[in-house]
Amino acid sequence: MPQSSSDDKWDSVKKYKLTKMLNDLSKISGHGTELVTVYIPPKRPIYDVLAQLRNEAGTASNIKSDLTRNHVQDALNKTMEQLKLYKEPPENGLVIFCGAIPTGKGLGTEKIEIFTVVPPKPVQINLYRCDDHFWIDHIKEMLKDDRTIAIISIDTQEAGLGILTGDRWETIETLTSGVSGKHRQGGQSARRFERLRDNELNEYYHRVANYAQKIFIDQYTVKGLIVGGPGPTKETFVREEYLDYRLQNNIVATLDTSYSGDEGVREIIDKVNDQGIMSEFRSMEEKKIVKKFMGEVFSGKGLGIYGLTDVVNHLKAGITDSIIATDSIDLIYLEVICNKCDFRYEKIVERDQLVETKQNIISSPCSKCGGQDYTINEKDFIDYLEEYASLAGTKLDIISSKTEEGAQIQSLGKIGALLRFKPTV
Repeated sequence: MPQSSSDDKWDSVKKYKLTKMLNDLSKISGHGTELVTVYIPPKRPIYDVLAQLRNEAGTASNIKSDLTRNHVQDALNKTMEQLKLYKEPPENGLVIFCGAIPTGKGLGTEKIEIFTVVPPKPVQINLYRCDDHFWIDHIKEMLKDDRTIAIISIDTQEAGLGILTGDRWETIETLTSGVSGKHRQGGQSARRFERLRDNELNEYYHRVANYAQKIFIDQYTVKGLIVGGPGPTKETFVREEYLDYRLQNNIVATLDTSYSGDEGVREIIDKVNDQGIMSEFRSMEEKKIVKKFMGEVFSGKGLGIYGLTDVVNHLKAGITDSIIATDSIDLIYLEVICNKCDFRYEKIVERDQLVETKQNIISSPCSKCGGQDYTINEKDFIDYLEEYASLAGTKLDIISSKTEEGAQIQSLGKIGALLRFKPTV
């Protein structure tokens, strides 16, 4: 039965699965206009959608190509059968992709498959398309984290302007001030020197503010601004209101840091995490998760483990408290069953090695009875992990491989875990 996500948190595992599905769907190309896409807003009655699809099925009878006509009608019928399971759309609406998916065995061997998605945000459009590709752009937009925070790290020598958005952060621009030091040069009176220095500071502040407007308003749509830096410069910059009012009125916090510029931006990210500022941002959650994990790995207590084999074995033993994996982990879990003696074994392989691995399995005799008749069940490794994690009460997090934190997990085999207790040998 379809499930509504109204009571479910849109967590990292769901996001990973949807992203992977969309990537797979984007690679599918129909032989004709036989791939059906339907977007249903939350308030649209199901009977109204069914009526539209019945009308489209009638129109499809006029398609000249027998193969295309049959594929379109089969896809529409399967979509309507799926919709009949709903009394009304879920809270965020519904997106359905259905069509004849090529099997790689030639024309006419396609298989009608359906993919039903309850999206992370409300569907804003009524859409029906029958095309040679699935229309996934609208739902891909929903996965983009539109909560972007601007960061300015400033002192009298340099300023760094960065952004924190979704699962990443970066320094966009670094500016040097050109402001003279506090000690006057020879031949200048103290008052004249201070006046010149104030003019230089004023010009510098305006230059930073102009760059901030170009980056944070013209280039990005930011939801807030964090200003940091060593000393009183940041307070002066904020108090004197050099910034565009749209940024000035959106200052979330002013933080003391040891550095300015690029290093200052990095330090602000750490402070934002440590102090719980903007904790709803996924990147902050990931930094916290990885920091805790790496701390256990290097503590020597034996509670932080990494690598595919160790993590899976400890998960099966039921002693993993949490598992962390990167979104680049592209593995397939295989369960191999000998149909003659019922001998079973498991194998986890890279996706690009799947075909070769299955060929090797079916061409090799069973180690128990010598037979060569197998059933091979396969599933995405994350689905496999999620099932075991659910049974063991283990938390599963999928993090971005594009961040510094993700790169740390990548270097440890793309997967790690924290244990509830250190197992006895």
